[in-house]
Amino acid sequence: MSEASTSPAAPSADPDEPVEAAYRKYWEEKVKAYAKASVQGTDLKKYAVAEALTTAEAEVQALKEKGVVATGSPVLAPKVTSVDTNRKVPRGTLSDCTDVSDWTLVQQSSGADVTLPSDRLTKYVTEAVAEKWYGRWVIVKVTPEDRPC
Repeated sequence: MSEASTSPAAPSADPDEPVEAAYRKYWEEKVKAYAKASVQGTDLKKYAVAEALTTAEAEVQALKEKGVVATGSPVLAPKVTSVDTNRKVPRGTLSDCTDVSDWTLVQQSSGADVTLPSDRLTKYVTEAVAEKWYGRWVIVKVTPEDRPC
């Protein structure tokens, strides 16, 4: 095995890999923010920009105003659908089957479950757009769709 193949600094030969990694980090930080109804102390701003960041911050603020936090975490199954590194700003898109059935909302003060509509989708399609800004991939837009997967 050559040194180049074992070097952790070598860029991935698979262009999908950094797009999916950025998406997973975005969710990891979003889960942290939802767990405390605050983006403070998370790296959400490192992985989400533009519309994705604004939307996530608004969602977290809404939780805070209601005194609600989330426990557990969603299960993700992202598949990169395109990567275009020939653009001025490289862009990638992915589609995910987001399963939020084990990511529950509870009252922050009591820990009591928040009652949610029984007909809500707990496994739905999420479309996301990533772009490479200043040498790193970030999530710019996340669209949860009103359709099951």
